Amino acid sequence: MRFLPTSKGGLWAAFFIFVILSAVFVAVMQIYRFTIIDEMWDPTMILAHVEAMSPRQRTAHAWLTGTADVAYPLTYAALFGGLALKAFPARRWLALPILLCVPADLVEGLSQVMILTGEEGWVAVKAVATPVKLLLFITGVVIGLAALLNLARARRGRSGEA
Repeated sequence: MRFLPTSKGGLWAAFFIFVILSAVFVAVMQIYRFTIIDEMWDPTMILAHVEAMSPRQRTAHAWLTGTADVAYPLTYAALFGGLALKAFPARRWLALPILLCVPADLVEGLSQVMILTGEEGWVAVKAVATPVKLLLFITGVVIGLAALLNLARARRGRSGEA
């Protein structure tokens, strides 16, 4: 897990990239006027949503998924996993949920691109990958936020000793 940032600068860099990528998602969805299918796992709902999209929206969504949504899991894993390692060095395993989320998110992204480009058979993969990704992501974010609170409390304690 040496590849995860635990330095102040590395964590800030991961945070800023996370914010920028989040803004890219919002901007693309606003420009092309669509809602992403990233949190959907019901096959009927997914296929109906994609069917209701214009070809231009499907193409934009596929490009967004194939670009920004590949960098996104790497970035949030660096941020939340790095926070977990920094705050809980004796419990390195706490970084595992967000690290395991990366392959789940990438498999979900591949299935989405395939669905958005007409390969509806991939909806079965997405129906499994999305709930797994969401469970791991929420767990990783909760651990990351607990780490952030732990670090803030420790910092407050150190500044109170001075």
